[in-house]
Amino acid sequence: MWPTGKPRALPIASFRLCKTGTLRVPHTAQQFASDNYAGICPEAWDAMAQANRGHAPAYGDDPWTDAAADAFRRLFDTDCEVFFAFNGTAANSLALAALCQSYHSVICSSSAHVETDECGAPEFFSNGSKLLVAQTADGKLTPQAVRALATSRSDIHFPKTRAVTITQPTETGQVYTIAEIEALSATCRELGLRLHMDGARFANACATLGCSPAAMTWQAGVDVLCFGGTKNGMGVGEAILFFDRALAQDFDYRCKQAGQLASKMRFLAAPWVGLLDSGAWVRNAAHANACAQRVAQRVADLPGIGLMFPVEANAVFLQAPESVLAGLRERGWRFYTFIGGGARFMFAWDADPDRVEALIADIRAAALAEDLVPA
Repeated sequence: MWPTGKPRALPIASFRLCKTGTLRVPHTAQQFASDNYAGICPEAWDAMAQANRGHAPAYGDDPWTDAAADAFRRLFDTDCEVFFAFNGTAANSLALAALCQSYHSVICSSSAHVETDECGAPEFFSNGSKLLVAQTADGKLTPQAVRALATSRSDIHFPKTRAVTITQPTETGQVYTIAEIEALSATCRELGLRLHMDGARFANACATLGCSPAAMTWQAGVDVLCFGGTKNGMGVGEAILFFDRALAQDFDYRCKQAGQLASKMRFLAAPWVGLLDSGAWVRNAAHANACAQRVAQRVADLPGIGLMFPVEANAVFLQAPESVLAGLRERGWRFYTFIGGGARFMFAWDADPDRVEALIADIRAAALAEDLVPA
């Protein structure tokens, strides 16, 4: 899905080769429609360049893959099992499949990525495990919602509940506190359920709470984490961490079967070494979060403009009249409106403060044009 509207000043130009055979790539102004628009951060890029020197064994039997797995174990201060996948859909789907049989079910929020944006992949890779959806206004699951779904039926005609998945931060940009995760985990343990965390923007949540990765995951009762790299400064790649190694039995076979066993695995693993060892993973997230806060603070008091959700990570959901959204499109801004009809702006590791200020100015100008702001 492309962001709504076509930018007036930013047409998509065609690439062409110069006479020298060099690819000439047109420059376009930075956009905040998605943190997937961003490039690769220097730390990840440098690590990939180092991994590109010479040959290395294939299929993960290389020093870079070992180093990346060890970096995760140091960061989380536990001897977890670590796997690498190309993207978040594969990571989530395979992780949930590892927790379930085909007759099981997984509880999730109605706005969870596994429910709304993964094209049935969790069900496909688990051979049919059903997603049981809890209606939530903010994307957060509660112990009460989990209990209600897990205990609604116990007869053999209904899929047996096996796991709960939470998104941290949620699709609406809100962050579970450690206390909230612990409460969910306690309910899961009481009901015999496993707890999976979709951490596509896990680093942003850590930056928000100022806590250690361990405190937010295995120490709080999370069994499996999918740690997002793509939105944190990598070009491609997610990590799947099993804090209970027994749950990872034969997971390497699942990865192979699903096309997620990279033959040149070092190029998925090396960027993680660059991100984790340098601390860039949390610096990148903190910068993105700060940009979102800047926008929220500067537009929250505009008449006719509102924040749809609290800004707790790197997302800003802007509620505005359609005329204002049209004005932003005319000024060249791209954004999605798939959650509640408001404009979503996502800030990445490389968000340029000048472009952030330009967005703020254009939001104000678009509101002024509609007489929403006093001249």
